[in-house]
Amino acid sequence: MSLSKPPHYTVITGGVGGAKLVDGLYRLLPKNSLTAIVNTGDDFNHLGLAISPDIDTLLYTLSGKANQQLGWGREGESWNFMATLRSLGGPDWFNLGDGDLALHIMRSSLLAQGKSLSEVTQYFTNQWGLSLRILPMSDDKVATWIDTPEGALSFQSYFVERQCRPVAQSIRFEGSKSAKPAKGALEAIMESEAIFIAPSNPYLSVDPLLAIPEIKAALINTQAPIVAISPIVDGKAVKGPTAKLMGELDIPVSNDSIARHYGAFLNGLVIHQGDVPPNRNLLVSATDTMMHDAQDRQRVARCALDMTASLLK
Repeated sequence: MSLSKPPHYTVITGGVGGAKLVDGLYRLLPKNSLTAIVNTGDDFNHLGLAISPDIDTLLYTLSGKANQQLGWGREGESWNFMATLRSLGGPDWFNLGDGDLALHIMRSSLLAQGKSLSEVTQYFTNQWGLSLRILPMSDDKVATWIDTPEGALSFQSYFVERQCRPVAQSIRFEGSKSAKPAKGALEAIMESEAIFIAPSNPYLSVDPLLAIPEIKAALINTQAPIVAISPIVDGKAVKGPTAKLMGELDIPVSNDSIARHYGAFLNGLVIHQGDVPPNRNLLVSATDTMMHDAQDRQRVARCALDMTASLLK
């Protein structure tokens, strides 16, 4: 008699908020029972280096290396490289700490040797002893672009160099229609006990994944319950340009808008306690969704896990 496989869970994620939820799930679930599929629309080449910001944020967060004060990069970072780059008149709008730089150099070297981004990410995951699977959404290039009155801006130019100041008129994901999901991503979605959509920016961090046709189709067709954690708290976004973008795209800043955005496949929504729930036929749970520390992350993750358990009954 064959033994049934233990339950496996998948989370769709990007950005700092997404990494915090993944960390909470990672601490609660058994080892090797979680797959994180990560946005790579932010990835870009800078100074000849291949940089994957959302993957790196997740690696740093899960390994305990994340810079708690800055919210990005490594703890205990030094900045000798940036000081020297600046003295040479180099571009200093994208900060690369000395320790962070080692990760980008190693990634670039491995990619140049013919490794895929999935293989490189798995290598880093193994090197830091992490017992989960971290997958880029695709090994193909997908690039997020924001159309503004000043012209089209690549994600990092908009987000970092311009600090999200230009008005967003539309968002597009170049290469998404022909991109193939990373190996194992579709299986993770189709075979999961439950799937979570992290409280990442829906339009910049989650939509790049949904723009890949096979990933969106898998989310629609999977039998697993899908629960999202809303990024809206007290009628505004916790961090980043979510609320600003929603206003510029004429989308009300509300949980109802978040539920509508994911409506093709969503079964449940976790919202911040006291906030107005969505006006739709959807299971809703409320908790304090602010994640300042490890206890907060696990509380939000537990709420999402409890919701999926209710949906599976």
